[in-house]
Amino acid sequence: MAVPKRKTSRSNTRHRRARWKAVVPDLVEVTALDGRKLRVPRRLVAAYQRGLLS
Repeated sequence: MAVPKRKTSRSNTRHRRARWKAVVPDLVEVTALDGRKLRVPRRLVAAYQRGLLS
């Protein structure tokens, strides 16, 4: 296991953690191959249109 070389200050630790925030993906409405309307993340639109995902 990695061990830090020196103690990080509290403000540095919190500043570093504050940058890693989860972001809600923007959803796009897509018509699947079977005719259903789906709301999917933008990066998966092509896969749903090709029928790779159901």
